[in-house]
Amino acid sequence: MRWRGREESSNVEDRRGIGRGGLAVGGGLGSIAILVIAMLFGVDPSQLLDTGQGGGQAPVTQTGQQRTNPQEDELAKFVKVVLRDTEKVWGDVFRQSGRQYREPRLELFTGQTRSACGGASAAVGPFYCPGDQKVYIDLSFFDEMKRRFRAPGDFAQAYVIAHEVGHHVQQLVGTSDKVTALQQRAGEAQANRLSVMLELQADCYAGVWGFYEKQHDFIEPGDIEEALNAASAIGDDRLQKESQGQVVPDSFTHGSSEQRARWFRQGFESGDMRRCDTFNARSL
Repeated sequence: MRWRGREESSNVEDRRGIGRGGLAVGGGLGSIAILVIAMLFGVDPSQLLDTGQGGGQAPVTQTGQQRTNPQEDELAKFVKVVLRDTEKVWGDVFRQSGRQYREPRLELFTGQTRSACGGASAAVGPFYCPGDQKVYIDLSFFDEMKRRFRAPGDFAQAYVIAHEVGHHVQQLVGTSDKVTALQQRAGEAQANRLSVMLELQADCYAGVWGFYEKQHDFIEPGDIEEALNAASAIGDDRLQKESQGQVVPDSFTHGSSEQRARWFRQGFESGDMRRCDTFNARSL
């Protein structure tokens, strides 16, 4: 992906190395297990939290000087460029339909953080909190993608950011609230299916962003394969097979590897968010 030297978003809060109240979870295999569980069962970050302090924003407590390294700093610049690209793309898309796009904030954190959804550790992976309309990312997740999920590449990382921004788009247009209301009245299997529809739509929205990246010649050979590989690597079927040795489709909350890759491609090839209507699709 051609990203170096390009415009960066000003909507990024860099809190790496700064401690914040919340749940502390150790690294290593424990983090991996919790990450897999969160992705597998569609756990809202607020469910892996220290809920005793309420869901409000906690004050920032500095535990020492902010410590970063050149490799992480380079990755932080990359995140800012990708976020800026999403701002431009969705700003244009919303204008074309007579609406105004409200840009999300993105927080880079280390280890643990507290959002309007509660406190969360890096083990839950990147997440979007509708309560404060912010995307949260611990940059160590990108290393986890390479090592644990065998999904390397900068465009694979960009896909993750674009997917979380896709959830922000769903929040702005009212889709997220409608799904939440339906889930509250649905049985477990139907609630899971609604979650799958929501996640696959966010994958498709990530593809819409990718379409515009292609139009501006920011994509390099192999980039799309990186994104498709990343989408496949975190499919429910693959994660279930790896973690429990069997696949239980009724418990899917994000979609199968094939579905996730296919809906990303749908958005990428069309560039049209109207083609991302997973809720009225004949099949997922």
